[in-house]
Amino acid sequence: MIEQMSGLPAGVLGFSAHGQITAADYENVIMPDIEAAFALNRKIRLIYHLGPDFTGYDAGAMWDDVNLGLRHFSGWERVALVTDVGWVRAMARMFGFAIPGEFRLFGNAELEEAKRWIAGPPERTPSA
Repeated sequence: MIEQMSGLPAGVLGFSAHGQITAADYENVIMPDIEAAFALNRKIRLIYHLGPDFTGYDAGAMWDDVNLGLRHFSGWERVALVTDVGWVRAMARMFGFAIPGEFRLFGNAELEEAKRWIAGPPERTPSA
């Protein structure tokens, strides 16, 4: 099951995943909200929390996740992934560099920090 997070500032979408995530979860919760956000904005910020009760994705959900990311490849201004799931963290470390916007990985105990970061000002890279 996926639930939309509440209490986030304008311009930030947030979702919490619990249990086994299915394609229907993506199609009924995440995709409509993200598509609506992209209809209004060129860039969006996203926080995605895989909580301690997250058990995995079915094949359809994994496909929807990849497809959604690729369809809006350059539209992610900032993405925060919050999870303690080892294989998800490993994949994020391996492929996080490929996200065109800013990306950070947080542990479940850092959820509030992730919310502050996702809503904060862009990070500036020091000039050479």
